[in-house]
Amino acid sequence: MITLRKIDPSDLPYLYQWDNDASSWADSDTANPLSKQDLKDYIESTTGDIYKDGQLRLVIMADEMTVGSVELFHLDARNSKVEVGVYIAPDFRGKGYATEALKKVEDYVYGFLHLKLIYAFTRFRNVASARLFSKRAFEPSSVLRHWTAEGDGLLWLKYKNL
Repeated sequence: MITLRKIDPSDLPYLYQWDNDASSWADSDTANPLSKQDLKDYIESTTGDIYKDGQLRLVIMADEMTVGSVELFHLDARNSKVEVGVYIAPDFRGKGYATEALKKVEDYVYGFLHLKLIYAFTRFRNVASARLFSKRAFEPSSVLRHWTAEGDGLLWLKYKNL
């Protein structure tokens, strides 16, 4: 069983490690390393209100351990949609934490925020992410040719049950 919580200053070491893991930059559209000060400023400035900030980053906790994060971003309230990204630290992958976190985020987006669409982008080489979104009944929607420097990707959509 996992819980999701707002980021706080104690998460700085995790965010610093995760956000500076160059092996995952292509999957997160990160272009450069972040300093501890950059992340400290971000943690201090975020309100935890997706409507004020335009994004919401939550920490994934399992058995009192910090195992990853999930982020909602590119909020478009007018068109009732938001993009989602999930990161699980390498030592905790393959244990179902991403699936459980995504389920909780879906419940929040549809049940609390009352948005109608969650979407995600995965690169073709990121098989684990494709499996995650497929497992949670996201529909592969569009192949995006040459979308990134790394090549093609896939857009995944999940609509609220109306």
